[in-house]
Amino acid sequence: MVYKILAISVLLLLITGCATENTLNDGQADDVNVSLNRQNVGTSAHDFLSDDTYTSLLIEMVYVEGFDPQQSSISNLITFINNRTYKPDGVTVEKRSIASPGLETYSIQDIADIEMAERTHYNTEDQMTLWVYFSDGQASSNTETNVVLGTAYWNSSFVLFEDSIQSVSNGPFDPDRELLETTVITHEFGHLLGLTNLGTPMETEHEDEAHPKHCNNENCLMYWSSESSAGLENMINMSAAPELDNACLNDLLAHGGK
Repeated sequence: MVYKILAISVLLLLITGCATENTLNDGQADDVNVSLNRQNVGTSAHDFLSDDTYTSLLIEMVYVEGFDPQQSSISNLITFINNRTYKPDGVTVEKRSIASPGLETYSIQDIADIEMAERTHYNTEDQMTLWVYFSDGQASSNTETNVVLGTAYWNSSFVLFEDSIQSVSNGPFDPDRELLETTVITHEFGHLLGLTNLGTPMETEHEDEAHPKHCNNENCLMYWSSESSAGLENMINMSAAPELDNACLNDLLAHGGK
């Protein structure tokens, strides 16, 4: 699975696709520029990584009842953010449930429509915001051989297909759910940080030619299989989520992060 970018009204399912800003106001206050949060994946990498403009981060986590993430997975995301970014005024999480949209499968356009209807927080003068949605249905892009577990689609937005994550975890021959959730949620946030070659320049060449915008190190968090069912077998005996390799860490460090 690859990251997917959303244009104003057209979903582009291209690995190297581009998106234009969405300038709809959606009933927000006049001084809220929602377009700042509807740009290409990776374009806000430096803003996430540094405190040059934004000194704090607010994470809006929205889920369908029964499909909320484990608290330990949320804590692991916050730890990941604190370890990699400069947000001296802190990271705050607001978590809430919504009614099911009622679909069995969701396209990225469907997910974006949910965000536009439900998102309540956007960037302010010194606070950056992140939207994370936990879906009660599966990705419409699933195939017979691969299940998509997460997708980053705007510069401060990603979705976890929690229904799929729950269906392939915590069984006798499945990976631990906390480990799988943590892997997917930190992988998608890694895309928002501009990894790999997705807004954060590479210090050394390490992009996977077969799976663009992912790291070529199979042990790295940003390896392509981390966000799909293709990586499940490797996780069964793991005790912790994969970490970023040195190449990815060096990229973040050079672009303003830790």
